[in-house]
Amino acid sequence: MNDRKVLVLGGTGPAGICLLRELVYRNHATIVFARSPAKVPVDLASNSLIEIIKGEVTDPTALSAAVARSSVVVSLLGPDIKRDRKIDPWFFPNIYTKSVFPAMRQHGVKRILAMGTLTIKQPEDSWTVIQSAVGVLMPLLANNLYRTMINLAGVFEQEAQSLDWTIFRITGIPGESDEASWRRDREGQLFTGPIGGKGWTSSIKRSALARWLVDAVEGKADAWIGKMPA
Repeated sequence: MNDRKVLVLGGTGPAGICLLRELVYRNHATIVFARSPAKVPVDLASNSLIEIIKGEVTDPTALSAAVARSSVVVSLLGPDIKRDRKIDPWFFPNIYTKSVFPAMRQHGVKRILAMGTLTIKQPEDSWTVIQSAVGVLMPLLANNLYRTMINLAGVFEQEAQSLDWTIFRITGIPGESDEASWRRDREGQLFTGPIGGKGWTSSIKRSALARWLVDAVEGKADAWIGKMPA
């Protein structure tokens, strides 16, 4: 599988673009499976390390063809807090159970990194104002988004046992995705661990997150397999 590529899902938003820049910077051949390929900046789309496949993540056949050529999946899929308040809370979880997980098993791809949020609580988390507030307000103001994250965690815990999965939980991920901003923001120390742990902050630059994700692609976060760090 050494000749296979990194498969990126949800790679056309700002965080995804930062991830693509980091992957190219570190010389990783990458497949971007995207509904709207035109959202990938020209400097990345024209890079020989980047291959863009137009497709829908709800199409198991098309996604399976991309997974077949990959060694690891990095997913930034998730609802938009402004646009998706009425989304079916099973829409994104079902993408994993009906498309992503079966394709990974079919083609022998074990590693997947998937995005979650601090809505997902873990036993090792410490109390924080922000997570407590989210736990109270999200069910009232955006219950479908809240249930999406709870369901997402559930399907990984219950239906991804044969895979080497990690859900990385985010809160705020500010930062721009242009090359200059990515280069500036990728530097600095990163916290990985439970919410509220020593060194945890509620905000991480998108480019720093991208650096951590590529570290994980390179096997430097295997201690977090089967876990949900923040």
